[in-house]
Amino acid sequence: MKKQNVVQNIIQSIIKEKVIGIPRALTFYNYFPFLYGFFNYLGFKIVLSDHTSKKTLAEGSKLVVSETCLPIKVYVGHVINLIEKGVKYILVPSVQSVAPKIYNCSKIRGLPDLIRNVVKHDFEMIEATLDKSQKNAGLFEFLKEVVSKFRIRDEKKIRAAMKAGFVVYNNFNVMMQRGLSYDEALTNAINGKVVIPPERVEKPINVAVIAHGYNIFDKKVSMDVFKKLEDLNVRPYCANNLTLEQMTDGVNNLDSEVYWANELEMTGGAGHYLNNDKIDGIITITAFGCGPDSLMIERMTRKAKKFQKPMLNLTIDEHTGEAGFITRIEAFCDMLYRRKRSTGARGKQEVELSSSNISNLEVSSY
Repeated sequence: MKKQNVVQNIIQSIIKEKVIGIPRALTFYNYFPFLYGFFNYLGFKIVLSDHTSKKTLAEGSKLVVSETCLPIKVYVGHVINLIEKGVKYILVPSVQSVAPKIYNCSKIRGLPDLIRNVVKHDFEMIEATLDKSQKNAGLFEFLKEVVSKFRIRDEKKIRAAMKAGFVVYNNFNVMMQRGLSYDEALTNAINGKVVIPPERVEKPINVAVIAHGYNIFDKKVSMDVFKKLEDLNVRPYCANNLTLEQMTDGVNNLDSEVYWANELEMTGGAGHYLNNDKIDGIITITAFGCGPDSLMIERMTRKAKKFQKPMLNLTIDEHTGEAGFITRIEAFCDMLYRRKRSTGARGKQEVELSSSNISNLEVSSY
């Protein structure tokens, strides 16, 4: 009896402190600004897992079958990292559908079941479900389910926290669309700031990087692709620099429809940039074995020929070597430089020839 009381007191203490762990993987890169505003309003202490490292990847990889995609292996590693930090409650959502008839991949939908079966540690998993294709399973119900574990049931307070979350989320998106880096936009947003950067300095080459947020903003997974492009004097762009309307138009540009949850940032981003004369080439980064991505990439590759836009498809897994990754990017950018110089030279010759013809005509007319 005495032991039960001690355990009960510990649980009550944890609930009172309201500490929640969030793995720095998968949906983190899309929704953390909102979750920060939401939990911060309710007085939660948010504990994030550390940035992805070799150890994170190794810890996650050894607990799942080898065929599992890289982002899931990374996610499992981040859950382990939070447990090692002593976090009792960890948010592991089941994001089934983000809009009516717009679905996530099976691994993200079944994430709580996967974690439950592979992570055999003592922790409480908050496994709320978001499914906008079903009645009474939208965002508000999802958030209610999340905080019910901490005995928060005041619906007015939860709605107010939702509004606070959207303020941070919208500010983050505005700064990303205006050209701030992911880290800068996130830092400013969670500190309640909106910073509009000065006009970007023009670079000789502009490249759009098309990938899920967790494949490009996780610097270990993407091998810091944005910095590598900037070091090559290339200006990188991504789907986060676009508005919802631009991405929706991008989907239409590729004669497609949105079915997958992340299709706007993939198909929509590619469709916009393929039709943008300012962009010299497209780089896609996808995880090996990702079914939805393979379908979207195949469509993008076909349409890239129609728009006559060079495209480099990079596939990553835990064995991807940085040297080969960099070599392919350097070769692609070198080709874009040569292509642009060649196009520019041809354009100059055509202008000179056109001017010469006009001059001759003018002479003969007199």
